[in-house]
Amino acid sequence: MIKEDFLHHLWKYKLFSSSKLQTIQNESIAIVNSGTHNYNTGPDFFNSQLKISNQLWAGNVEIHTKSSDWYVHGHENDKNYDSVILHVVFEHDVDIHRNDNTVIPTLELKDFINKEVLNNYKQLFSSNQKWINCEKDIAEVDKFTVSNWIERLYIERLEQKSEFIQKLLIDSKNDWEAVLFKLLAKNFGLKVNGDAFYDLANQLDFSIIRKEQHDLFGLEALFFGHARMLEKPIEDQYHNRLKKEYEYLKTKYQLPNSFGAPFQFFRLRPNNFPTIRLAQFSALYHHQQNLFSKLMNVTEVNDYYQLFEFSVTEYWKTHYSFTSISKKSEKKLTKSFIDLLLINTIIPLKFMHLKSIDKLNETEILLLIKQLKSEKNTIIDEFKKLKITAKNALDSQALLQLKNNYCTAQKCLQCAIGNTLLQN
Repeated sequence: MIKEDFLHHLWKYKLFSSSKLQTIQNESIAIVNSGTHNYNTGPDFFNSQLKISNQLWAGNVEIHTKSSDWYVHGHENDKNYDSVILHVVFEHDVDIHRNDNTVIPTLELKDFINKEVLNNYKQLFSSNQKWINCEKDIAEVDKFTVSNWIERLYIERLEQKSEFIQKLLIDSKNDWEAVLFKLLAKNFGLKVNGDAFYDLANQLDFSIIRKEQHDLFGLEALFFGHARMLEKPIEDQYHNRLKKEYEYLKTKYQLPNSFGAPFQFFRLRPNNFPTIRLAQFSALYHHQQNLFSKLMNVTEVNDYYQLFEFSVTEYWKTHYSFTSISKKSEKKLTKSFIDLLLINTIIPLKFMHLKSIDKLNETEILLLIKQLKSEKNTIIDEFKKLKITAKNALDSQALLQLKNNYCTAQKCLQCAIGNTLLQN
């Protein structure tokens, strides 16, 4: 089944024989300008210029699979379509008339389309169950095309993340430190507790964090208390001290009762327990004040690792929770965890900040992300089976963007890889 977006693609890039084009009414057609692709309501291409029977026409072009789709879509009652100068269809099945009863010239494309392009399209969108449409041929696409597309996909992913960051900036009145706090909190929670950590950060005004940063015990009390981890009575001296401190801070700052997603421990490794991540998060904001400014001034990965080099309090070195004692360990952030912070928060925020002050250098951003190891997940594993290997974090982020935003959405015609396979 031929879809309209394929016909849009053919018209936009003139992937058909245009030397002897003619309308259903046997009028010759010469394309002077195919027009501007319209992705909103109204005709599909604006400001087209065509010679029909040697007369120059300027107007819009509408494209359908069948001529009768004009009536199916109700265009005969829409004044926006009065300026259509050519109706392009794959198959002509009925004449289309303007309001003054004149026939709109119609181009039936099916006999002008390059047979190889049409076969490639049918193969690409065959109904066979596939992980991605091009899985049989993607490994054959030239490396230069893939490499350029990968970089473009990564920048596109940063642009999408920027939309969320922009919303947070508006909400915080352009407080970059406060935005960093919320984003880092979400990342510290990882997938399982990301929402719970984000809810916690949203409920605590960052001005309070600034005031309490000097006191690590106070920060822990604030975070653990607002995470509702101090409510149940526990026979633990440190727990009870934190609870008392939190009650004091809650009154001092007139904090509302906490709400939001619950914190999960189930099926987590002890190092990923929310108690440990909260202890590390507290230590980070105690040891690194003005963290946003520091992160924006760093360019080397090893320097980022240094900024996240700190230990938790003595209590957490021998505990994973308030109810059990464990063998002593420093419980520092691992490089792999810091890499996740860089990939998901720090580099997108740096991208957005440099762009906001008109100092964005994409090459600098690309060099930074390339220094990080590829992420490991099922999507990256599946691409590897297709001989598309993620060598670094830029590749893995781009492949996630490719799969989620193009492959799954069947947007092969908007993908550089799909375009190459279609035209080869």
